[in-house]
Formats: sequence, structure tokens, C-alpha cells
Amino acid sequence: MSQRERDQATIERPGMMRQVQPDYYVMRLKALAGDLTARQLACIAEVAEQYGRGSVHLSTRQGVEIHYVHRDDLEMARETLAGAGIGMGAGGPRVRSVVACPGAETCRLGVIGTKELARELDARYFRQEMPSKCKISVTVCPSNCTKANENDIGIRGAVEPVWHASSCKDCGLCLGFCPLGAISRHHQGDSHAGEVRYRIDEDICVNCTICTSLCTSDAWVVGRKGYTVFIGGTMGRSPRLASVLKKIVESEEEVYALVDASIECYRAKALKKERFGHMIDRVGLEAVREDILEKASAMQQEVY
Repeated sequence: MSQRERDQATIERPGMMRQVQPDYYVMRLKALAGDLTARQLACIAEVAEQYGRGSVHLSTRQGVEIHYVHRDDLEMARETLAGAGIGMGAGGPRVRSVVACPGAETCRLGVIGTKELARELDARYFRQEMPSKCKISVTVCPSNCTKANENDIGIRGAVEPVWHASSCKDCGLCLGFCPLGAISRHHQGDSHAGEVRYRIDEDICVNCTICTSLCTSDAWVVGRKGYTVFIGGTMGRSPRLASVLKKIVESEEEVYALVDASIECYRAKALKKERFGHMIDRVGLEAVREDILEKASAMQQEVY
């Protein structure tokens, strides 16, 4: 095998990227939802010491990279890592490892369990071939720690607040609590002597838990609870914030159907190397949204 053929074979291995320095590579390791055990961390340190230069790089997507691994040491380093249950990440036009925040298990603002959802999504889609790179993020609430709206597909915990007049003391605290100013106070009818009503602007509301968790009289309570699904977010040279596909999704089964349909739509309509969001801008958001929602609905009907 020629030197060029050996280099090409190495490049085609998952998670191994050639550096500027001849014969040296970056090993991109998979840390699903940002989780690694203490034993795995110790193994990574050992490999970095033995085969790299004794340091690691933490990526913006919760991954770990070991730089300066010589081509001749790549397979031995990979086998050592695999012995501790550490897999390689993905590169090129494929679905990358799913990122997620800690979730409702430890976060006081938590709405959903992120880790279980991230593991299932990763099992379904990791390394699937796509028109371009495809990134998926799961975040527990609109604090948006893992940036659901900067990913090709983002899933964010959401609650739909409901106001109960009978419990309200008209303290007005919620007007200041709401981070988006989505809550307003009104009088019933034209007269200021009329009954006070509080309303929420659904177009402004991001379905967080602030009003429902801080209301002192339990006037604001959780109505529906679930997920907001985003499509088409990307950073890089041509940034685009994701568009809302569906604001309140009440079941995990529907989430998976929406992700399946989104990936199917992306594969069918995107040009080579075109990111999901740029395809949406070219085809049109409403046309893409309608196509995905129709496909997802059909998928769910087949299941039932």
C-alpha cells in the first residue's frame, strides 16, 4: 500500500482527522451527552500521555480530542480507548454525537429528562449519512444551555402556562418575572373598574417555567408539558438560528417521528454539502414544515 493509500485509509476511519503537521492526527472521542466516567477520563489521560503530548482539547460540542497522535499509533490508541468503552466521534457528512445538558434529574429549571432522550436519538441516528454534517441537541428548558436553536435539529423542554383567575392575587409580580415580557395585565371590558385579567402572548412566550414556578399564589400553573422541536440551526460561516417546527410536542414518540421526518426531508431536498437550514431557506420554511409535519403524522398513524 502506498503512503497516499495509507493516509486515505486513516482519514476514512471515524473520528480521526489529519493535522497540519505531517503524519499526525487528531482523535475525536465520543462523549454522548457530555458524559464520561472517572475510569474513562483516566484512560483518556493515559492515551494522551502515551500517544499524544499529554493534553486534551474539549470541543464546543462536549467532545474530547487528543491531538498529535502519530499515524502509526492510531490503532493502538483506539484499541486502548475502546477497552474503556470510549468510542470515536463522527466527521464529514454524517449525524454527529448528540449533545445534552444534565436535565431534570439535577436542574431546578428542568422540564424533561435529557439524557434518556439523547441516548435514544444517538442510537437511532449517530453516524447516519447526510447531505452535510448534521448536529442534534437536547436541552432541558429555554435557558438553552446546549443551544437547541443553533443545531440542525434541536429539542427543548417546554411548558404551556395557564392562568387561573380564582387563585390570582393581582400582585403583578409575574409581569416582572417574565424574561420576555410575554405577560400583560388587562381589565375586563373597557372600564378600569372591570375584572383584572392576565394574558400571555403565545407568539412571544418561549414556554419556560419562570411564571409557573415563581407565582406566589399558584395562579400560573403548568398546562401542557413536553418539547419544542427546532430545525435548521447552524453556526459556521453562514449562521442561521433554527426555526420552530412544533412548539409543544407532548410525547417522545412524536418527537422521534418529527426527527425521522426531518432527516428524511433533509436527505430528499438538500444539495450536496448543503446544511439543513440553508436548504430550508432555499426551499421555503412553510413548505419544509408542512412536508415534515405531514410525514411525521403518517409515521405515527402507521405505528398505531
